[in-house]
Amino acid sequence: MNNSRYITTLTLLACAASASAQNMKPGLWEVSSKMGGNPQMEQAMAQMEKQMAAMPPAQRKQMQEMMDKQGVSFGAAAGGGMVSKVCMSKEMIDRGQMANPPQQQGNCTSTNDKTATGYKMKYTCTNPASSGEGVFTYTSDTAYTLKMTMNGTHQGKPQTTTMDATGKWLGGDCGTLKPMVLPK
Repeated sequence: MNNSRYITTLTLLACAASASAQNMKPGLWEVSSKMGGNPQMEQAMAQMEKQMAAMPPAQRKQMQEMMDKQGVSFGAAAGGGMVSKVCMSKEMIDRGQMANPPQQQGNCTSTNDKTATGYKMKYTCTNPASSGEGVFTYTSDTAYTLKMTMNGTHQGKPQTTTMDATGKWLGGDCGTLKPMVLPK
């Protein structure tokens, strides 16, 4: 599985978790995630961080504005990993719009089974072949944790990647960040 597919999958799953509950507060959410078990992914993330840091300020600003229009803002997290900000509208939460995000590619199916404290999630994709499962736990209406394991292949070799994430509500005002734009 290529790195951009992992990043897309992780972003959608992390955002999906924050929108799954009717009692989650709308507004600006910060999602901190750290991946492990996949040296190629860790190397790609380190390279991406290096490239972002080396960008001239005007180019970095332009890239951030482009991402803001798509509803996501991200950067490097302290101690490694990635931190992203996502604007969740009340309508998105009320509709559960992101609980099962539509897949643009990959022939993917996903399920979210409600538990006493959150959700258990699973997904399977056939093109390229990959699968994963995770546990999303609400700690309040302003915070959650997410633990995932994803399986795929890279250059014909099986790979397992783990992700630990936390989400916290930053406030009701998203500022210039618009609600995430999802495919229809």
